[in-house]
Amino acid sequence: MSWNSFSQNVTENQIQLTKPVAKLVIKDLIQFDGLSKEMQTMQIILTETNNKLLNQGTLVANLKTQVENYQKIIDKKDQQFSTQEDLNKRLQQDLKKQKLRTKLMGGAGIAVAIGAAILIN
Repeated sequence: MSWNSFSQNVTENQIQLTKPVAKLVIKDLIQFDGLSKEMQTMQIILTETNNKLLNQGTLVANLKTQVENYQKIIDKKDQQFSTQEDLNKRLQQDLKKQKLRTKLMGGAGIAVAIGAAILIN
């Protein structure tokens, strides 16, 4: 078995362009290079903008969670304040009742002392 190889001669084809056409080709190539770079830049900007948008979405979600947590804290504090006000009212009522009892007992004690003094005399 043998391996046969062959070589191919490169033939160069040359195209002759007229000067105005060559200028237009060069102009188009330069314009294409510029548009290609512009497209790459736009893709980078678009990617960065999308990343920023995702970050902002995450921040908004975090801020909403914070607002909800703060609202829960405010509601809890309002509840505690209402409970404290109710307790304060009850204590004031109990204090008034106790003062009235003390006055009645004090008056009853004086009446008993006067009654005992009258009976002794």
